[in-house]
Amino acid sequence: MLNKNLENALNKQINAEFWSAYLYLSMSTHFASEGLNGAANWFKIQFKEEQDHALKIIDYVISREGRVELAPIDKVSTKWESLLAAFLDTLEHEKVVTARIHEIVGIAREEKDFATENMLQWFVNEQVEEEETAQKIIDALKLIGNNGIGIYLIDKELGKRT
Repeated sequence: MLNKNLENALNKQINAEFWSAYLYLSMSTHFASEGLNGAANWFKIQFKEEQDHALKIIDYVISREGRVELAPIDKVSTKWESLLAAFLDTLEHEKVVTARIHEIVGIAREEKDFATENMLQWFVNEQVEEEETAQKIIDALKLIGNNGIGIYLIDKELGKRT
């Protein structure tokens, strides 16, 4: 059974994962309307992954006889100046998510809830991957600047993600 302190932290993370999904869906729709369908695809896949993350935590809370309490999702941005701006926002957001996951791991350790700590290691590893991926895309976007052909090629590459 989950400790109430840990249950509350996991519920906050569920909400944060759904907020992340909403953010990435907003980015997807923005870039679809800008004709960057590859970027729209990349962010739509992120949207789905964030939903899956929330469901993974939901399933875990329920399996540990906890109570899931869904909260309203706060408003997200709907416009970005450029693809680079969106990926800079993505990286900063993923760093916030990483800090939240680390905080919950700390709570699990304090509570000596080794099962929850073990489950959270998947998220710790996932966050390393998320930050690394965003940084690589940022690096590429910085290299090409406002070069239309470069943006086109990156967009095509982002569209290959499945």
